Amino acid sequence: MPLKASHAVENLGLELDGMNAGTAKSVEGGTASADVVAEKLGPDGIVRKHLAGVKYEDITVICGTGMSKGFFEWLTSSFDRKPSPRDGAVVRADVNLVEYARLNFYHGYISEIGFPGLDVASRDAAFLTVKISPEYTRRVTGQKGKLPFARPNLKKRWLRSNFRLQIDGLDCTRVTKIDAITMRQIPTEYPVGELRDYENAPRYLDVPNLAVTLPESFAESFHAWHEDFVIKGNSGVNSEKHGTLEYMVPDLREVHFRLTLHNLGIFKLTSLLSGPANVRSVRAEIYCEQISFQLGATAVLGPAAG
Repeated sequence: MPLKASHAVENLGLELDGMNAGTAKSVEGGTASADVVAEKLGPDGIVRKHLAGVKYEDITVICGTGMSKGFFEWLTSSFDRKPSPRDGAVVRADVNLVEYARLNFYHGYISEIGFPGLDVASRDAAFLTVKISPEYTRRVTGQKGKLPFARPNLKKRWLRSNFRLQIDGLDCTRVTKIDAITMRQIPTEYPVGELRDYENAPRYLDVPNLAVTLPESFAESFHAWHEDFVIKGNSGVNSEKHGTLEYMVPDLREVHFRLTLHNLGIFKLTSLLSGPANVRSVRAEIYCEQISFQLGATAVLGPAAG
């Protein structure tokens, strides 16, 4: 069952290398399991079975902006193709911040970073989804001490409606929706030997496409790019574009996170009818070769809870 934080029941914290990394909205995974191998039918008419190597589920952390600088530096290293394994723990505490259980993980690397879908009409809060792939985990009893959990900066809310997209030569000021963006580390898995565990190592970073929606009446620059890049075939490196996607605070004056988008190429432009008034819009699908991550000034862990 997933561990979901509730203000009336429990708090969920994340530790990295023994240091507080912030609180999470929910955490799940990290469970150990093994494949069951069936042997050949024996002379007694019974199919004997045994277990193969132990595997551990990814730990999925859903969190907001109020995480530690060290946590975001860990994310940045994954975007930079320099994944670094870390030891850590998922800590469960009661309403008084007294720890009662924890799941320790070892040699974990970030296997997935998910940014939420965006919509100018939404008023929903936005959250990151971060998956940690551990070499192994161990569940232990809580230490019963009071935790120095930090309070996120509530003055700078992160909403799905607050974003700014910029792409070279395109008018993106009327973009209304952007699909969720998920970066994945594609692993190589091999057994560790006598421990019966499997060790995962990142092999390469899978970069997703960018998909944006905007009104048809403001899509002329997208149509012109599609005409040149797709239909006329001017799709070389020199015709690719670059851009930025910024996740912003409600007054749009400060940035939570910035994604820099490298080597963009449009490959599909679809006309859509949406809403009760059947307003015509277009959906542009664009490939991307590389994404860089930058932390804004607002996404910083607040002062520790007393």
